[in-house]
Amino acid sequence: MNNIERIFSESVGPEDFAEKYLDYLTALFRKLDKNKIAQFIYELEDAYEKGNTIFIAGNGGSAATASHMANDFGMDVLKKSGSDKAFKALSLTDNTSLITAIANDDGYENIFVNQLKIHYRDGDKLIVISASGNSPNVVAAANWVKSKGGKVLGLTGFDGGKLKDICDVVIHVDTKRGEYGPVEDIHTIIDHLVANWLQYKLGKIFSSTYKKKEMEQNAK
Repeated sequence: MNNIERIFSESVGPEDFAEKYLDYLTALFRKLDKNKIAQFIYELEDAYEKGNTIFIAGNGGSAATASHMANDFGMDVLKKSGSDKAFKALSLTDNTSLITAIANDDGYENIFVNQLKIHYRDGDKLIVISASGNSPNVVAAANWVKSKGGKVLGLTGFDGGKLKDICDVVIHVDTKRGEYGPVEDIHTIIDHLVANWLQYKLGKIFSSTYKKKEMEQNAK
């Protein structure tokens, strides 16, 4: 029995279930390695400074997170930061025609690798999102990028699976196998955490606030 099944079995109704579910998410958040989140952000900032592309891949709910993340890192950061320079963020989950063509001709396990063969350039980075860490197509994409000397960043759950050992930086949500909901919840919030950091780091609001603090510090 995983924790969500246990929470449901112990709940006397939806309100009690909601409280216990949210308490469990809070406990998972407290276990996250904040240093890994910082490393994840530093890698994205490095890609931004060098003009490299950040590719993002995942299946199912993680495919939705990949699309969401590409939107947030790209357009959302550009719009809200006031910066003249955008993050080059591209989700590999969004071109249905290309995905189905690759799956039909070369197998579903190659839907991300074959796209990377078209678009990847030296210095680009790949974010792989997988609760299990074992999805064959994201593992294949991660291995391909590593074979090119590139950096792979991961968002995983459960025990981390194969991706935990392949990725250069992994934000791991440590849960029992099968707890997709909590893992995907946290992956989405990590997306928002990182995107908000990037917005304020690059934005005019952050810059003016930072300069004000710096002037106040120098005046002491």
